[in-house]
Amino acid sequence: MLTKKTLKTATLGLALVGVAMGASANEVADYPSKPIQFLVAAGAGGGVDNFARVVRPMFEEAVGGARITVVNLPSASGALAHQRTANGAPDGHTLDFASTTYVTSLAAGQNPIGLDQLTPVARMQSDVMALFVNPERYPDFESFLEYAQENPGKVTVGGTHTASPDHVAFLSLRDASGLDMNFIPYDSTGNATANVLGGNIDATTTSLSPLLSYIEAGQMMPILIFSEERLDHYPDVPTTVEHGWDLTDGNDRAVFVHADTPAELVQHLEGVFQEIFASEEYQAYAERVNLDYREGWMGGEEYRQRLENNYELYSRLLQNGN
Repeated sequence: MLTKKTLKTATLGLALVGVAMGASANEVADYPSKPIQFLVAAGAGGGVDNFARVVRPMFEEAVGGARITVVNLPSASGALAHQRTANGAPDGHTLDFASTTYVTSLAAGQNPIGLDQLTPVARMQSDVMALFVNPERYPDFESFLEYAQENPGKVTVGGTHTASPDHVAFLSLRDASGLDMNFIPYDSTGNATANVLGGNIDATTTSLSPLLSYIEAGQMMPILIFSEERLDHYPDVPTTVEHGWDLTDGNDRAVFVHADTPAELVQHLEGVFQEIFASEEYQAYAERVNLDYREGWMGGEEYRQRLENNYELYSRLLQNGN
């Protein structure tokens, strides 16, 4: 039975919902109302850093000329960037740019900020992973494979951090191939690359786009692609699947906000990034740096499902490998 008290409570509830919806609508209409920070959960010069800095002027234009600062926070596999985002204001002015490292470090227990504290806005990149070497040392994968088989335990492969996409790619390759290799973590893709070029390590597992300039200069070369089919730009480079290894996972790059950011604002931000993704300028960039081999775009809710599924996968892999 509806009483006056029930009606009063219901009316108050509807009024509060209306106020909340009005506040959210105002937040979208007023966005941005202050300077914006792009927190990059990685070091300078890597794929996530390049992603954030390429998107920055496009985002500034899309939201009406906001002032944006890019801040690199690579410490603890990027966990500091996630903590700052989760501890900041839920108003969409702090955007967390992260790679698959977010979920791999979560699976490894190195990242205390879960999906209950961050909301994915969108994924914009799915980069192809590869095994890279200095071509003066290893002209092709067969020479690398032969050396690794003849020298068990002596091959060292570098990458960014432990429990990163680089590390997971290494573990996957080591487990599938049966090669006795060791992983050495570095704080950035640039440092791992420098150590390959300096002869301190044999190879690095990382994604294609950050090393494009090294490839073009002839300093670094992919010798094994984590893919089902050979890539158009690298027709002579074999794939993992060719060798009977079902290793095709890539490195995602996405944007996150505080979990309490109003849903209307999250949807607005997703729309902004989708518009940027579809633009001729962004697509030209993606093609230029070999990011067009796989579909990059994924909306926030769909990407959340992918993260949850990958969390289970990476948890098992990292539990079995060191």
